[in-house]
Amino acid sequence: MGHGGDVIAELTTDHGEVEEMFGRIAGLPVGDPRRKRYVDQVTIELVRHSVAEEAYLYPAVREHVPDGDALADRELADHAEAERTLKALERCAANDPDFDLLVGRLTTEIRAHIQDEETRLFPLLRASCSAEALDGLGEKVRAAKRTAPTRPHPAAPGTPPADKLLAPGLGLVDRLRDTLTGRGSKDT
Repeated sequence: MGHGGDVIAELTTDHGEVEEMFGRIAGLPVGDPRRKRYVDQVTIELVRHSVAEEAYLYPAVREHVPDGDALADRELADHAEAERTLKALERCAANDPDFDLLVGRLTTEIRAHIQDEETRLFPLLRASCSAEALDGLGEKVRAAKRTAPTRPHPAAPGTPPADKLLAPGLGLVDRLRDTLTGRGSKDT
């Protein structure tokens, strides 16, 4: 998946993958420890997707789309809200009373964000950008996501860097974001 295709096709594929993961979580009984593993996978996918959007999609929206600054700011506010929910989820075990509440909140937030991007933002971007520009952005988004850790196998996050990212300690969201943006490396 995700070989070629413009930025809109690439990000829409991501949206479908996240939706599929929400379906897997919803299909497991409350308190099942696999729900936590799937939430960790969703977290990795969402942070990779967010960092790629923040690096490439939203600057293009600001540059090309009429009233793009306001649109991009709203999408960034959505990201910040979802990230707060992801951080709260990190601290919960699958059998924590808050876990299901937070999964419900995250699902609602992400579905609203996806709906907004796919029905409003993407059509505006397509109308404002050349096919070449959209293809170029697709390449950049794929490259940005490749610097991210690959998704761990649901049963065994035993290969680096996934095992390091899923280790307890500093939050998964923050570690992922640091890995993806290079924050905390010598030259930043």
